[in-house]
Amino acid sequence: MSILSEAQAKAILDKVIALSTADETIAQLGGGISGNVRFARNDISTSGIVDETSLGVQVSFGKRIGTATINQFDDDSLARVVRRAEDLAKLAPENPEFMPAVGPQTYRASDTFSEATAALTAEARAKIAEDSILPCRERNLIAAGFLEDGQSFFAHANSNGNFGYQRSTVADYTCTVRTEDGRGSGWVASNVQDVADLDASRDIQIAMRKAAASADAQALEPGKYTVILEPAAASGLISFMMNFFDARSADEGRSFLSKQGGGNKIGEQIMDPRVNIYTDPWDSQVPVLPWDAEGLPRDRVKIIDGGKVANLDYSRYWAAKQGKPETASWGNTIMEGGTKSTAELIAGTERGILVTRTWYIRMVDPQTVLLTGLTRDGTFYIENGQLMYPIKNFRFNESPVIMLNNIEELGRSVRVEGGSIKVPPMKVRDFTFTSLSDAV
Repeated sequence: MSILSEAQAKAILDKVIALSTADETIAQLGGGISGNVRFARNDISTSGIVDETSLGVQVSFGKRIGTATINQFDDDSLARVVRRAEDLAKLAPENPEFMPAVGPQTYRASDTFSEATAALTAEARAKIAEDSILPCRERNLIAAGFLEDGQSFFAHANSNGNFGYQRSTVADYTCTVRTEDGRGSGWVASNVQDVADLDASRDIQIAMRKAAASADAQALEPGKYTVILEPAAASGLISFMMNFFDARSADEGRSFLSKQGGGNKIGEQIMDPRVNIYTDPWDSQVPVLPWDAEGLPRDRVKIIDGGKVANLDYSRYWAAKQGKPETASWGNTIMEGGTKSTAELIAGTERGILVTRTWYIRMVDPQTVLLTGLTRDGTFYIENGQLMYPIKNFRFNESPVIMLNNIEELGRSVRVEGGSIKVPPMKVRDFTFTSLSDAV
């Protein structure tokens, strides 16, 4: 039942709409089949298949809203979930920010589906785990990782005549490699739409080299350093920052994008002119569904253009209140880069620090997007274009806004863990490390 065709999904949604007596009805139907394999201590520990489909119904009487969900799709069950949503709506208070359902929309399909990923078998997952484990056994290293892949569909319809349907796939692989004594750690991750782009036997070599090389880490004094952030390290900071590109929080004075005296910073220079960030549902590496949660069609939108704020993300309610055009919420984040690899950025660095990964990132100050977090799984000192020795991990206190004003060079953008963000490795100056961490 998990993967329904467009015709099957529409038939269910049409029934739901017809059963409703509410002023408006929105129905969303989604499902998928996902497989996984987990390994630890150089052995497969678990594997499984998850198969699920669910229906969500939202109805409104005036500005009173009720929602209900169900995972059974016979006629009696469909009638029951609609009645439950209606009963809840009649009990609910009015929503002062209620927005009516959108009318009929036209969607340009994005390439979110891969037959190869949808057809992945348990044997193929086991082979990916084997490709990670055997090289580590041979080198007396210890691998632990997780692969999860899946195919899914999503369909939506409303009583105003709108309908959309699309299928998607994804495969997400991560692996941590440790030395036997636990003093060295390396990490690698790969998130792909098409499993043909996943090569665990290649990726594991990176994690193995970093694990072996990081075993005798030396302490370096905290301070401001030139750093090279690998894409996975940069994405944690960039993605956190993008949560603040909300027009309402900026207009209400709750954001680093709020202008002193009122309003927002659209059109203002806030970053290095080399910073260009945009969203594009049809990007070949990070495609996403061509509609947002409200059913509005997405488009390619500039967010940061030459370091200037080009656009903010307006909810339908806030756009109407501010007299702005109604636009879809963004689905992915793409930061333009250069042509160099991480290795080439290292080769051009006289002195600096290579950061493999940032994690446990938390907010310190929302007005400046000051974040704190830790480096992890391979941090190295660079001298004369070479990785000279491993260093102990740091806690950092840094704002990605300040970081993107201190760019020295950007590398080639790549898709990273999470699947909806593409960022380059980057060399930045004056990155602030505040203390040492004993974690590896």
